[in-house]
Parts: sequence; C-alpha cells; structure tokens
Amino acid sequence: MAIGPGARIGTACADAESDASVIARSRDEPEVFAALFDRHSDAVHRYTARRLGNEVADDVVAETFTTAFQQRHRYDPARGTGTDAQPWLFGIATNLISRHRRAEARRFKAMARVPALTDHDEPLADRAADRVMARAVRRELAAALAALPARHRDVLLLVAWGDLSYEETAQALGIPVGTVRSRLHRARGKLREALGGSNPTALREVSDHE
Repeated sequence: MAIGPGARIGTACADAESDASVIARSRDEPEVFAALFDRHSDAVHRYTARRLGNEVADDVVAETFTTAFQQRHRYDPARGTGTDAQPWLFGIATNLISRHRRAEARRFKAMARVPALTDHDEPLADRAADRVMARAVRRELAAALAALPARHRDVLLLVAWGDLSYEETAQALGIPVGTVRSRLHRARGKLREALGGSNPTALREVSDHE
C-alpha cells in the first residue's frame, strides 16, 4: 500500500469515524485506510524511533501500515479497546521491531556509554523526545534495558513509551493482561536492581513532565 498525498482522496468522511469503522469501510474503499495513517503514524514513529533510531523507524512505520492494510480484513473490533486501532498498530510495529533486536541492544549499549546528548548532537528522533530519552535512558538504565529479555522489554516500552494501558498492551502482544502485569513487574524489578533501588518508572514520569 502506498501512502502519500494521493491516498488522502476520499478520506474526508473518515475523519469523524472510529478506527474500527474506517477499517471496516476500507475493505471496500481501500483509499479511506489513509485516515488511520494520519491518526496514528506519529505515535507509532515516536515509539519505534526511541527503540531503533529515526532512520530505521521510517522503514518500520511504513511497513507497519503496509502490513496493517494487508491484514485489515482480519481486524477484530470486538477485541480489547475495539474502536481504537492503536494497540493493533503498536503490536504490528513491535513484531517488526523484533527483527532488529541486535540493533536495538546495540543502541541501548551505545547510550550507556554516552553521558548525555547536547544540542549540537545528531538527533536520534525528534529533538524533544531525544532530550527526554537522553536524561532518562543513559548509562545504568540503558544497559539494563539492553539486558532485559525481549518479551519483558516489549511490555515495559509499550507502557512507558507507547503510553498503552495494561489492557492495550495485552491486546497489542496477544497475551493475557496477567502476563503483562507479570512481565512488567519483573522488568521493573530488574531495572530497579540495576539502578540501585531507584524508581524505574522515572522513564515514564520524565516523559510525562517534559
């Protein structure tokens, strides 16, 4: 699916519709699917760029929406949040990120060696997001994130950087909410241990107050 200016034709009516309605209508009117890209691409890109860097994120986001378009007939609005497709899209993006596990681990390890980013540094995502990440994810925290099992890191970062609820994270990953809680508890415990008892939820709190 090519998403560009031409894909916006016919999406005006979709602006007021729920995500589920847009997806359902796109099965017969493919062009309206572009409304989903307009609504959610920025959020998916921010999450992906924080994990993999801006350049790789561009490709992952494009592939996320291409995959979503191809799988739109399988979208079940009765699942989870139903009318909001963002958990579904984050789930696709997270699955694609899994192909870049080594690159993500290298990224966090590199952050662990850099005390902070300065204004003249090359931006990794947009400038504001990276200033947040530079303060919150560095040295011990970055190293701890790199050392987390992938399944725990996915849950932690969907909550912290994707801003998904536990229920939405469960929907995104296709796992029970209880499993989300368990993995998040273990991930936070590992980070707290790595940070010498400091509160690992600062990762989200810093972002919320920036």
